[in-house]
Amino acid sequence: MTRFAIDSQHHVIIITPDVMPSADEFDFWGRIFLHHDAIVIGEFEQGVDRHMLRFSFEQLPFELHFEHYGDNIWISATGVEAQGKLTELGNYLSAS
Repeated sequence: MTRFAIDSQHHVIIITPDVMPSADEFDFWGRIFLHHDAIVIGEFEQGVDRHMLRFSFEQLPFELHFEHYGDNIWISATGVEAQGKLTELGNYLSAS
């Protein structure tokens, strides 16, 4: 089961999946992970060590990040208004 931890100090949701996706699988994994009625998936950006998938929740912008070298996945909010919705987003994802 995927675990979620909200880090209020850094305004992120830390995601710990049962099975970590590989760098080549992250776009596909992220689209499945974020496939929910209240989420609209945006563009994907791929770098050498870090990938990012933009999405919106309740019409506010967020980013799903993946660092290949550290096997880290987290969601960050884009803007102060979105930061206020991090806990709600985390609860929504963990309930789904």
